[in-house]
Amino acid sequence: MTTAADHLTGAGAGAAASVPAPVGTTEVLDVDEFGGRVERTELPGGLRVLTETMPGVLSATLGIWVGVGSRDESPAVGGSSHFLEHLLFKGTRSRTALEIATAMDAVGGEMNAFTAKEHTCYYANVLASDLPLAVTLLGDLVTDALNTAPDLESERTVVLEEIAMRDDEPSDAVHDLYAETLFGDTPLGRSVLGTVESIEALTRDDVDGWYRERYAVPSIVVSAAGRVDHQQVLELVTAAFGDRLSGSARPDPLRLGEDVVLTEPARPTGLIHRRTEQTHLLLGSLGMGRLDERRYAAAVLDAAVGGGMSSRLFQEVREKRGLVYSVGSSLTHYAGTGSFSVYAGCSPKRVPEVLRLVRDELAAVAADGLTAEEVARGRGQLKGGLVLGLEDTGSRMSRLGKSELSYGEYLPVREVLARLDAVDEGQVRAVAADLLSRRMCLAVVGPYRDRDLDKLLA
Repeated sequence: MTTAADHLTGAGAGAAASVPAPVGTTEVLDVDEFGGRVERTELPGGLRVLTETMPGVLSATLGIWVGVGSRDESPAVGGSSHFLEHLLFKGTRSRTALEIATAMDAVGGEMNAFTAKEHTCYYANVLASDLPLAVTLLGDLVTDALNTAPDLESERTVVLEEIAMRDDEPSDAVHDLYAETLFGDTPLGRSVLGTVESIEALTRDDVDGWYRERYAVPSIVVSAAGRVDHQQVLELVTAAFGDRLSGSARPDPLRLGEDVVLTEPARPTGLIHRRTEQTHLLLGSLGMGRLDERRYAAAVLDAAVGGGMSSRLFQEVREKRGLVYSVGSSLTHYAGTGSFSVYAGCSPKRVPEVLRLVRDELAAVAADGLTAEEVARGRGQLKGGLVLGLEDTGSRMSRLGKSELSYGEYLPVREVLARLDAVDEGQVRAVAADLLSRRMCLAVVGPYRDRDLDKLLA
């Protein structure tokens, strides 16, 4: 019987035990005082493998990340990345969809996937002893999917239902509307889901061609966290990817974001007219790219302005006046650009007052910055949230994958905490003066007409 302890020593790996040790360049990125260890290997063909050993757990989470998302699509094939994410679960040359689902259910594991603007991730959470199964199944999906025409037709309906579900939920629809308003007809402005028109027009050749072209080894990162052993993961991955791990190809270069260059919102307002009981709105501006060194100060600013129950927006709009149930701010970073936004949901008659209060608070922070107490509280909120958010294997796996794909480097948690500790009031004031004084746009889902939005924005 194979146990988690066997896998930590490299024994009991089943078929992968006979696979020759992979040849690659391995580096230790971090070792902590509890025995945790972060390692990275670049295998032949450009595949990157990162692991984080967490001695105190009995589970493991595996992720296979592909550096492709809706940002890489043209309007004609909008939604291809997300459609493909669905389609890969429909079966491979060696396994049917039912066999894939049955194998994972039989060990009590969870397997799923998600698509974002700049990447796609397939993941599985299992007992450590079942890590070989997770690598085998996910590796099979990513490298050997069939993408048949009948499967595409059945899944097309599912994706269209997902779009309809998004449209029926105003708090979801307003976020896609905001991206379209802010970024316009650019890859970042288009929905990850695509449109009804683009999904209905996609052919099997479109989606399978996207798979053959984009799911290349140099664009892929494998990350695993939990009770894992780096060498064992390498052996399992080598078996799963087979002869694709050959040649002199290097990993794809870091995405820099040269495809979206904007200096102000694409348009001032966006509206979805709907007779809702509550108006959903997003007010925001262009932000900073993910590699901007000011992002730590911006994060502290965001936390203090609208990141929690003690934030200015929550206190002024909800606690003191009771105008909303939900209000808060958000920072989003992409390659080369980003967004700062404030969301609120309220009765239509209260929208003018809510917008006035939000804009007054943002203007005050832009002019005067934050108090020392607010900066300290923002730092503490971010530090506590970061550490508490990394208590499970899934979040650790995700951090490894995103670090490699989005930043091209791994920063130990203590280094991130140190950078947050270094943020002072002057840095926050400078970021606020820049970020909160930029031209803003407004996205609204509610019972309004186009002519009403100019008044609201003014």
